Amino acid sequence: MNEEIARRLREAGEAHQPDRARMLARAQRGVAGPAIRHRARPLARSGPKVVLAGLAAVGILATGGFAVAGIVHTPPTSGTATTPSTTPATPSPTVPSPPTTSTMPSDAATSPGAAPAVPPSSSRPTPSAAGQVQNGPLRSAGSVDAHSTVYWEQNNVTLRTTQPLTSLTVELRIALTGNVQNTGSWRTLPSEDFTVTVKAAGGSLVYRWVLKPGLTVPAGQHEFAAQFNHATGARIAAGDSYRVDAHGQGGPAAVWGGFVPAR
Repeated sequence: MNEEIARRLREAGEAHQPDRARMLARAQRGVAGPAIRHRARPLARSGPKVVLAGLAAVGILATGGFAVAGIVHTPPTSGTATTPSTTPATPSPTVPSPPTTSTMPSDAATSPGAAPAVPPSSSRPTPSAAGQVQNGPLRSAGSVDAHSTVYWEQNNVTLRTTQPLTSLTVELRIALTGNVQNTGSWRTLPSEDFTVTVKAAGGSLVYRWVLKPGLTVPAGQHEFAAQFNHATGARIAAGDSYRVDAHGQGGPAAVWGGFVPAR
């Protein structure tokens, strides 16, 4: 009798197809709802009823076992997949190293006893170094007038002679930089004693005073000045120059040079 019951239970368990959805719903309702206590019914003592009750209990246990096994071993079927939240590390920016520039020393720097290289000067040397400011009876000096402004300038030549001069030519050359335009000229000697011209030549505005024939310049100090406008701003007189040619009792003499900035 026991073997027959066990065989029937195994056949019933193998043939049973559990309804997982209903079982899960029933389990969820059981968890959510209040616990209901049922009054135990008296156990029937008749033989057939006991057998049927045992079969039913074994069937229920087998069904529950299969259902639990199916729930445990069934993979989730929901469309939402859970992925580990792994944030990729942000790579640190790579800063390229600057190229290495090797500076090779020049032969002049490495050769023993070689003189150091001197860069070319961007400005004209001082008049005393660039020209000849003294010759015979003549002494000269060139300067930018202290009354010059940021848009107007006057360049002066001071000439000293220890002897009377029977001929004299004074020439001032103003570099045509920064929109230079003639505004006039003057000298301390009488204006009617000279022929005065102003013209552009060789990239310069040339002011020239020539002593008229038969006249004489007395010994002493005399001044000649060129006046001109230029572009607004500080003007550099490095490109300007002067030259004086004269003749006196001792013969010809000449001086020349540049203009030092006003102080």
